[in-house]
This record gives sequence, C-alpha cells and structure tokens, in this order.
Amino acid sequence: MPDVLDATPYDALLLLSFGGPEGPDDVVPFLENVTRGRGIPKERLKEVGQHYFLFGGVSPINDQNRAFLDALRKDFADHGLDLPVYWGNRNWAPYLTDTLREMVADGRRRVLVLATSAYASYSGCRQYRENLADSLAALEAEGLDLPKVDKLRHYFNHPGFLEPMIDGVVASLADLPEDVRDGAHLAFSTHSIPLAAADSSGPAEDHGDGGAYVKEHLDVARLVADAVRERTGVDHPWQLVYQSRSGAPHIPWLEPDICDHLEERHAAGVPAVVMAPIGFVSDHMEVLYDLDTEATAKAAELGLPVRRSATVGADPRFAAAIRELVLERAAVESGRQVTPCALGALGASHNLCPVGCCPARAPRPAAAGADSPYA
Repeated sequence: MPDVLDATPYDALLLLSFGGPEGPDDVVPFLENVTRGRGIPKERLKEVGQHYFLFGGVSPINDQNRAFLDALRKDFADHGLDLPVYWGNRNWAPYLTDTLREMVADGRRRVLVLATSAYASYSGCRQYRENLADSLAALEAEGLDLPKVDKLRHYFNHPGFLEPMIDGVVASLADLPEDVRDGAHLAFSTHSIPLAAADSSGPAEDHGDGGAYVKEHLDVARLVADAVRERTGVDHPWQLVYQSRSGAPHIPWLEPDICDHLEERHAAGVPAVVMAPIGFVSDHMEVLYDLDTEATAKAAELGLPVRRSATVGADPRFAAAIRELVLERAAVESGRQVTPCALGALGASHNLCPVGCCPARAPRPAAAGADSPYA
C-alpha cells in the first residue's frame, strides 16, 4: 500500500473551469452566461455560436474535465492522498455556486481551488477569483457557514505541465513529411487578450509591455523549444502567436494572429509549421475551431504542411503535478519548509495573489487573494 499523504489543512480540492454547452439548445443560454452585462443581442450570440453548432452544439470541455477528474482521483488514490475532488464551472452546469453549496453540505471547511488556466491574467485568474467571491456571497446570503478557499498557484512552468506538451511537439514533428520536418517552424499559440489586460497582468511590479501573461508564455515556449532541440537534435525556429480574438476592432489585442502568422511564414519560405497550443489545458472549442478548423484551412489554402500538437488534457503527469502542487501548498499553510517545483527563468508563482494583481477595469471583490473579503 502507498504511504498516506497528508493535505492538511485542506479537506477538498475544487476543479474550477469555464464550462461549455452540451447540446444545441444550450449554446445561446451558455453564451448569455458568458457575456452577461455586456448587452449583446441574442441574434449576435447565435452568430457567435456557429462555432459550437459546427460540432453539434457540444463543447468538448466538459467531457475533458470529466476525464481529468478521473485522472486526478486515480492519481490521488494510487498515491494514498485521501482528498475528495469536486468540480464547478463559471458559465454552465455544474455551476460553481451549486458545487460550493454541496461542499458545505458535505462538511468541507478548507478548500483548495484548481483553475483550468495555467497563466496570470485577468480572465485566467482574477475573474475566477471574482466568481468565487460571487458564489461565496450567495452562500453567505443563504446563511451558510463559508469554507476558507485558497487557489493553487499558476502551474505554467511545472514539469508535469510542460513534459506532455514537449512530447506533443516532438510527435507532431515526427508526423510531418521527412523532407520538410527539419525546416519546420514552431508556432506556440495562446489566447489573445487586449494589450491593456496583458500589460496589467501579474503583480504590479510585473506590469509593463505584455505583463506577466506574455513573459510566462515566452518562458514556456523557450523551455519547450529547448527540450525539442535536445530530443531531436534540430534547432527549430519558433514564435509566440495568438488566436481567438473576440473584441471590438478598435481595441488593440496581442498579435500576430495564428492565421496571419501562417501566411507570413509561408511567404518567407518556411516548409512546414507545428502549431503548439501552449496556452490551453485541453482541446476545448477554441483549439478545435481556431486551430484545427480555421488555421488548418488557412494552411491548406497556402499549401503549407501543418500539424497541431496535443494539449496536456488528462495526461497522468499533469494529474501528478496537481498532487504535488496540493501537497506543496498544504506544507506552506502548515508552516513546513518546501521547495516549489518550477522550471525556467521565472521560478514558482506566488501562492497568494497580491493587491493590484491582474486588476479589473471595474473593481469587484475577488476571493483567494490578499484583497479577499473572505479571509
């Protein structure tokens, strides 16, 4: 039998994700949840929802979260970590507030939260913390005893997150025709966000051009590219590119867009490209549509061979990384010495988001940070 691992003071882990529709009738209500307060007409939401309708109105993210829950529970059981794992979403069932209510009913008093976003940014961190604060406020209004909620640190540079991505790029290179393989370019892709949001991402001392969001992605891209060179013996040129822009045309967003980048690389004579979605934990809709559908169609139009490498998904190494992060945070909270596990130039991220970290345009309460109203 494995040794018993102790996650004290925590008595539960909550997987917190974005959520997605599970059928055609869900698409517009889901998008209404995502865009609530922005005044977007229903007809416009139907247009936006065409990406989902191409896939039967079903986002893959929920099934991917179910698979990851299974991987986490198996890893915890195999290693003797007795910690129940729950799942709640921001924008679709199972809703975060319902899950927290269930956790309170189950007697959970100290909850550690794992967000399905590896990097610092408003939409990738603080917005999750705002949703946590909203849900805690709802439970407080119901007269329930609130659990203390903490959030796991950003895991973009943990080996268990990096190694599956490295394997994916190596496998994609091997799948290219031999005559273009060694000259292939690596396009490391992540979600584009407004320049203003990127510049203010991370703690205040990191604010500036691109903020922590760009710095963290560049560090991951370098780590993956260096590992690919070591494994293949070929030094592939690479660039960080962006996808999934959704904002108003007059607002500057991070560039270059992946499709523009493919055109530019083709014009420069690059023989092939591997698209590596390092900014995404799993193959959800933005990967399936923006890369597998739209960018792949652009490459076909250009006659440019492309491959898309795998995301981390439910890889057992990622599940093991989460176990290590849970035990690391438990040790910190218990006053025990611990050496955080992180690769690259940036080191381990903060455990507690400081005041001024990834600020919102309109200030709102956010849980699990130094400015949390729920200590």
